[in-house]
Amino acid sequence: MRKLRLAVIGAGAIGRTHIALARDHALFELVAIVDGSAPAQTLAAQIGVPYHTDVAAMLSAEKPDAVIVATPNATHADIGVMCLAADVHVLVEKPITDTLADARRLCAAADAAGKVLLVGHQRRYNGILRAARGIVQSGRLGQLVSATGMATFLKPDPYFDMAWRRRQGGGPILINLIHDIDLLRFLMGEIDSVQAASANAVRGFEVEDTAAVILRFKSGALATMTVSDSTTAPWNWDLAAGESAHYPRQDVNTHFISGTHGSVTLPRLEVWEYRSDRGWHQPLTQERIALHDTNPYAEQLRHFDAVIRGQEEPVCSGVDAMRSLQAVLAIHETAASGEAVQIGD
Repeated sequence: MRKLRLAVIGAGAIGRTHIALARDHALFELVAIVDGSAPAQTLAAQIGVPYHTDVAAMLSAEKPDAVIVATPNATHADIGVMCLAADVHVLVEKPITDTLADARRLCAAADAAGKVLLVGHQRRYNGILRAARGIVQSGRLGQLVSATGMATFLKPDPYFDMAWRRRQGGGPILINLIHDIDLLRFLMGEIDSVQAASANAVRGFEVEDTAAVILRFKSGALATMTVSDSTTAPWNWDLAAGESAHYPRQDVNTHFISGTHGSVTLPRLEVWEYRSDRGWHQPLTQERIALHDTNPYAEQLRHFDAVIRGQEEPVCSGVDAMRSLQAVLAIHETAASGEAVQIGD
């Protein structure tokens, strides 16, 4: 089976994760790195991969079958549309774009080209989340009632040296909370409405550093989420789930999903149920479901190949990812207005 020719556009932190996986890959041949920075040029030279600063020039010179777009959010649509128009399959990092108009434009371009458009909500490929989804879909928890989640952590001061991270759209709602919104959608279904409050009291930047959110799902279930990048705390997926060696792993839970007949915690995958009679005076049992660690980025890349070859259906299509973006943009809107925002179909 021929390897697919793959280019990575954007060689920042997440781009380098994709580059490292694509090197010597069984399914892909890494044929280009596109970036405008000296470190990216150095990396390309070190690993012997063609380096480009211009996407159009790379498409013409290298003729990839597929690209991974790991550039700033506002550039996703233009780059993705250009690649799709060149008959190239696209995996774009989350969020799909930073506006709904651009997300629709990107999805329309994929439909017109008849090419694959995947969005990198990598948690969906984590064995922990897939096991939790299986538990929910089995009916073991009964009717879903509520969920509580936390994404509380500390970004170091140098992180904000880039000006866009101090401005609207560069804060933890769009950059971080969108992961948790997508996680809850993956487990609990579509969101009906949101209400939120945000604050920038710690750093005083234009962008928020903290937000609290209430979500109402179409099923009638409710959820609350807290996100802050200015706290000393372990309660966030990156530290708790062990997806990346870049973060010191903490053995804590970050999400709690509750139903009429049981509950499950994440990422520890503890299932709580009554032994027989149900009621708060009765003893509860706890079963912890053990899983081997998985690399969701590696699974995502394998899946990208399988979707391109027509062997699997997309785990996170452009349209699916657009719904998570829509919810996050609604959170920004309600945080500014104080009024609940309905999520359209």
